Amino acid sequence: MFHILMRKEHHIVLFALCFWLSAGMALAQKLTLRAPSQAEVGRRIQVAYTLNTQDFDRIQLEGEFEGFELLFGPGVSTSSSISIINGKTTQSSSTTFTYTLMPKKEGHYTLPAASVNSGGKKLTSGTARIEVLPASGGGNASHGGHGQSQSQQGGPSSMHTPSSQEHIGAKDLYFSVTASKKHVFEQEAILLTYKLYSLVTVEQLAGEIPQLDGFHTQEIEQPQQRSFTMERVGNKNYGTVVWRQYVVFPQKSGKLTIPAIDYEADVVTIDRSSDPFDAFFGGGSISRRVKKIVRAPAVEIQVDPLPEKPANFSGAVGRGFSLSGKLIPEKVDANDATVLTLTVKGTGNMKLMSAPEVAWPKDFEQYDPKTEQHTKLTTGGNSGSATYEYTAVPRHEGQYTIPPVEFCYFDTDSKCYKTLTTEAFQLDVARGAGHAAAAPRQEELKELGSDIRYIKQETVRLKQPGEDIFGTLPHVLGLLLPLCIFALAMLLLRRRMQRNGDAVRVRGRKAGKAASKRLKTASRLLKSGSTDAFYDEVLHALWGYVSDKLNMPVAELNKDNVSEKLTLHGVDEASTRQFLSVLEECEFARFAPGDPASNMSHLFDNATRVIDQLDGMLR
Repeated sequence: MFHILMRKEHHIVLFALCFWLSAGMALAQKLTLRAPSQAEVGRRIQVAYTLNTQDFDRIQLEGEFEGFELLFGPGVSTSSSISIINGKTTQSSSTTFTYTLMPKKEGHYTLPAASVNSGGKKLTSGTARIEVLPASGGGNASHGGHGQSQSQQGGPSSMHTPSSQEHIGAKDLYFSVTASKKHVFEQEAILLTYKLYSLVTVEQLAGEIPQLDGFHTQEIEQPQQRSFTMERVGNKNYGTVVWRQYVVFPQKSGKLTIPAIDYEADVVTIDRSSDPFDAFFGGGSISRRVKKIVRAPAVEIQVDPLPEKPANFSGAVGRGFSLSGKLIPEKVDANDATVLTLTVKGTGNMKLMSAPEVAWPKDFEQYDPKTEQHTKLTTGGNSGSATYEYTAVPRHEGQYTIPPVEFCYFDTDSKCYKTLTTEAFQLDVARGAGHAAAAPRQEELKELGSDIRYIKQETVRLKQPGEDIFGTLPHVLGLLLPLCIFALAMLLLRRRMQRNGDAVRVRGRKAGKAASKRLKTASRLLKSGSTDAFYDEVLHALWGYVSDKLNMPVAELNKDNVSEKLTLHGVDEASTRQFLSVLEECEFARFAPGDPASNMSHLFDNATRVIDQLDGMLR
């Protein structure tokens, strides 16, 4: 009887397990719709409904493709995969239904949902919104499709691939630069947006904002895979992407200029053969990359000085600030510490503001505040909170009042100063058992200063008559020695000023040290595995070194004129080639697909060696 009960119990458990697995599989089944968010009149697009199983009856559209002509569909394709991880086998399969559509007129449309029967259950997808733009009129836009993604190398995917004979004009590839505000106060946040407009295929794009004079600059991190959308300009549909965004805080007043930035783009072109036999056998076209300099224009900002600053101004400029504080503990023994914590919240130049001042009683031993910031960079500046911890030690028992703490900031919304104030803090200080006698109060120390001084007890020698030092050798030496020291100091100072007056020599002399400092930073980034920052630092070290040595701005440097200048300065051809090779290797490793960290150590060694080699030749 017992065995029969056990066997029935096993059947029940097995049935429950199978039911749970089948229910889980049914819950996991779903039908999804994938479609581009934009399209262009007269250019085909594909819409795909994907079912994560191969068990289905048929697909049924829940509506019509309004505004589109159905060219083909549904095309059905299936895929399966099996993965084994740590001995656990996972199997998955999917079915994709693809429709090829031709947009007929511009406007905003909704792609219909679809449904399938799978495992005795009806599965329905969602809908999708799509914007149809007018067809591009003339120019390069008529040659190819529009990319909807961005390549891993950092540039937009294919838009139009011109032949090598075609001229890539200024309207085929350009930048727009917008500032969120062009008339601001000092320290007020400004959002700079660099947006790329492209009608051609760009594989790589390199360029950085220079060190801005008069601005504190912070860059907003962009995703590696950026969304690439179409935007109609004139009668053409451009592929656009926000390439860089910076938040800048002006540090002085006046008309300030954010300089133009030159980006180096690699544009893909095609060399087509005129031989008819090549065309017949499917050949005759070779793609190659062409360098194109794309300039992002300069921007002028009018910066007004802040109104007359109050004495308690913290340096904070922004909006939405708040101040709170707490004293822990509120009851202590003499010579024990208490901590006053102040928290400032808001949005603005929070990394540039100073800590509020706390007026502790005179008998308190004070320590410098400990600062912690929890902020994130937003389009309006740094947003979050800053916490300041003030530690103080009372030396005497008693009841103490810590005055209210003030925080004064400039509000960019109301364009005036605002002062936030906490409540006063009460502290109860007990004598404390086992404590030694407390030191005198500061008021008592002041009273000692007006009391009778101690009598000096050491022997005092009185000067005898005739003991006059005037005219003696020590007196003459005492007069001449300061004059000699002054003359020697002036001579050394003049020689140093002459050496530092030659700015070119100073830059050239310090080029090696500057490069070595950047390479040390790159070494730390190499150990921490910060790939992008490592390659940036090595590139800055290489370009900065030749810029200082050759007395040329970095913006004017390229591989051709660097090679020419190095040769004129007596650098042999082999060393020049080696320097350019390391430079190209660094740029390629930074933007090439694959694992950019695989050759970081090798590249670092090559960069260090070639800079040391050039430093020995360029004296």
